[in-house]
Amino acid sequence: MKRIGMLTSGGDCQALNAAMRGVVKCLVNSKENVEIYGFIDGYKGLIYGNFRMLDGHDFSGILTKGGTILGSSRTPFKTIKDPDENGIDKVDAMKQNYYKLRLDCLVILGGNGTHKTANLLREEGLNVITLPKTIDNDLWGTDMTFGFQSAVNIATDAIDCIHTTAASHGRVFIVEVMGHKVGWLTLNAGMAGGADIILIPEIPYDIKKVVGKIQERNNNGSKFTILAVAEGAISKEDAKLSKKEYKEKMKNYKFPSVSYELAQQIEKMTGHEVRVTVPGHTQRGGSPCPYDRVFASRLGAEAGELILKGEYGFMIGYRNREVVKVPLEEVAGKLKMIAPDASIVKEAKLLGISFGD
Repeated sequence: MKRIGMLTSGGDCQALNAAMRGVVKCLVNSKENVEIYGFIDGYKGLIYGNFRMLDGHDFSGILTKGGTILGSSRTPFKTIKDPDENGIDKVDAMKQNYYKLRLDCLVILGGNGTHKTANLLREEGLNVITLPKTIDNDLWGTDMTFGFQSAVNIATDAIDCIHTTAASHGRVFIVEVMGHKVGWLTLNAGMAGGADIILIPEIPYDIKKVVGKIQERNNNGSKFTILAVAEGAISKEDAKLSKKEYKEKMKNYKFPSVSYELAQQIEKMTGHEVRVTVPGHTQRGGSPCPYDRVFASRLGAEAGELILKGEYGFMIGYRNREVVKVPLEEVAGKLKMIAPDASIVKEAKLLGISFGD
């Protein structure tokens, strides 16, 4: 008998259900007797012993379903070792619930913060296997995360829709794409949607270069310009500030986001009308695209096989078009960022896309 705990932590995304289904299908098809304990709302469920028993029926018909059937929440790693408001030791509570249920393994689906906590539990002696979910595609140790391609599709659709109205009215449009620290989603959606300017956190922008690109297009007869802007895009001036100085500046920040600040600057410097569109959480919602359904199912199946073999302490990742197991300690605490000299950036520039640098 294998007793498996399962939880989804952090922000939701497409294909979480598909990945969990892949794990369970692998275990069930192996003819191994299994019990699945689903912890509700991420690590909170593991901390407070909030779970429910799951069977094959729970995983039927969820391949195409977005979100997560277990619910999710954010449990910041930086406070995971701090007692909760009632004085409960969160790490100890998770361990106790693991042992109380006599679990053989925890399957944890999540992004960067989730993996830090998962690695901590591994260090505390628990058997853990993780699956890489995030629309940001910023997890170290894997070329791809599930949820990313679905989010790219949605962000690209938003840019596609903006193109027609931008062209009709001859306006500058900014489409703000999710991504606080990394720009994979903005870069891919921007290229797929034919954006003229792409601004990402890894490449601080010069507003004069941004305006220069808009004026260049105008001089060449293009009456509109599309900017794909990551929510974490930063100017060269702000990038030079220390963390303390930047934090102090943001206390008095009067704009909803960087896109609105850019819009005001562009209007002042060019006289063009600028509109901002924010797809927001639509990028994390809806059904997973076919790629993510297949990809998440593959990762889930590999996780199931590791459980059957009794191999723990790994994230199931994807490298060089192959599914691989990556030691958790190599993943935790690292971000996969875009190098400013990366080939995809160079190729985007060859297409005439400006990064404002």
